[in-house]
Amino acid sequence: MSILLTTLNARYTHASLGLRYLLANMGELQEQTRIQEFVIGAKATEIVERILSYAPTIVGFGIYIWNVEETTKVIAMLKRVAPQVVVVLGGPEVSHETNEQEVVKLADYVITGWGDVTFPKLCGEILHGPKPLMKVHAGVQPPMAEIKLPYSLYTDDDIKNRTLYVEASRGCPFKCEFCLSALDKTAWPFALDSFLAEMESLYQRGARLFKFVDRTFNLNIKTSLKIMQFFLDKLEANPDDPVYAHFELVPDHLPDALKEGISKFPPGALQFEIGIQSFNPEVQTLVSRRQDNQKAADNIRWLTTQSHAHMHVDLIAGLPGETVESFAEGFNKLWALAPHEIQFGILKRLRGTPIIRHTQEYGMVYDPYAPYTILANRDIDFATMQRLVRFARYWDLVANSGRFGHTLPVLLGEQPFQRFMAFADWLYANTDATHRIALERLVAMVSRYLQTLGMGQADADALLASDYSGGAKARPAAEATPAPKRQARRLAA
Repeated sequence: MSILLTTLNARYTHASLGLRYLLANMGELQEQTRIQEFVIGAKATEIVERILSYAPTIVGFGIYIWNVEETTKVIAMLKRVAPQVVVVLGGPEVSHETNEQEVVKLADYVITGWGDVTFPKLCGEILHGPKPLMKVHAGVQPPMAEIKLPYSLYTDDDIKNRTLYVEASRGCPFKCEFCLSALDKTAWPFALDSFLAEMESLYQRGARLFKFVDRTFNLNIKTSLKIMQFFLDKLEANPDDPVYAHFELVPDHLPDALKEGISKFPPGALQFEIGIQSFNPEVQTLVSRRQDNQKAADNIRWLTTQSHAHMHVDLIAGLPGETVESFAEGFNKLWALAPHEIQFGILKRLRGTPIIRHTQEYGMVYDPYAPYTILANRDIDFATMQRLVRFARYWDLVANSGRFGHTLPVLLGEQPFQRFMAFADWLYANTDATHRIALERLVAMVSRYLQTLGMGQADADALLASDYSGGAKARPAAEATPAPKRQARRLAA
């Protein structure tokens, strides 16, 4: 075995689609190439020991914003104990601002951008000559038809225990400046018939969890409908053995044909991730985000009332020009639309994204270490940004956990953002913690807080007891049918 492909995934349940693409496209080198995945948090010494147990000549690392710090330590150790091993880096984190990074200095070669063609070519030159002279190699983007699909490389263990990531297309036509897809010129689809044949093969092998990583699943409605029909056919043929599909939707593009298809899915079979990010038109213009806010709101309302889809809707705090007050207004508007989960994110400066052009004018200050989270800007000082960070953490614990379905509306009242911010401030002042708060303690703290609002202890405890016993869901639209085991496993991932 000459070539080892590896990465540090965020969780064991996350199977790396990128590594499998590389292996699928290794050509004559495929037989001497192997994948070995790790998880962040593992000891660097144990990772290095496992890597060296394969006696590789080349190790290819997938570098992402969530694993760059730990991978840097792994590579530093690897090069000390086995300097003869050739280290090749790839992935979005090292594809931009490449020469500034410590991990790049430690490596022998780096591929920026697409690696499907360039990685096997580079490996061939390293193994057989002529030896590459340049350290950094710009990835060549091949025609989509020339990329071999990787889905047969998901193992039986992957299918049984992990989320399967799939993509019907790459790229994105939109130019949102906080996203790496802003650098794409368009979206490039894979041949649909070939893709669906691969999905059929996965299904026949037992796959039931499919997470689409397409940035714009509903960009081409005809394609979207055909993919959705694939899953509807499976559901109709085997209603007692449901599939579960996750898609990212553009929020303001939901024509009647797509609504009709969505409405056919039963509970527990469909999940949408919808990026609103901001309801502020001025902020949207600043970051080059095209979005019809009224259509987006109408579509989310339709999905919550007329479909069984489970919805995660994203907002980002810290965008240039967004004040706490305008963010609060957008948050309250989104809460009123009743998505099952509001994913409260804090802006991160991904390497290479155009958002850097606002740094000076809007006083954007980012953490110098991954994941490069915004620390302050012209409109939100550091202390206030930290309050927002705690809000986001506590929101996950209380709102998105689904454990406080009866209590949450009482806690939020008529001003959800303002009320939850006050609760977050109180909770931090009384616990000095944002992580590792045991559920029993959290329930007790929520009861105490409700009492500070004037509720009697007996009433507060009774309200929480109705939730703690598992009697409520996160939002009304989710109450009809409990999630199947497969969906519950996905939601926990």
